[in-house]
Amino acid sequence: MSTRERTYAKASNQRAAQFTELWITGSPEDIAALVQAVARSGRLVYVSAPTRAPGDDNRHRRYLRLRAR
Repeated sequence: MSTRERTYAKASNQRAAQFTELWITGSPEDIAALVQAVARSGRLVYVSAPTRAPGDDNRHRRYLRLRAR
């Protein structure tokens, strides 16, 4: 591996370590409360639109990207 490749790999790893990515599943009210709490903490970077979880219940899924502390 060349010096350039090692430098690029190290920078990529550092950028990836800055974030935590989660899929959360739950009722819309529970997810909304969690998203509001994370947004107030300043860690929320991205939240996806809600999608219905498989099955016939009232659960939804959302993808969150959070800043690592």
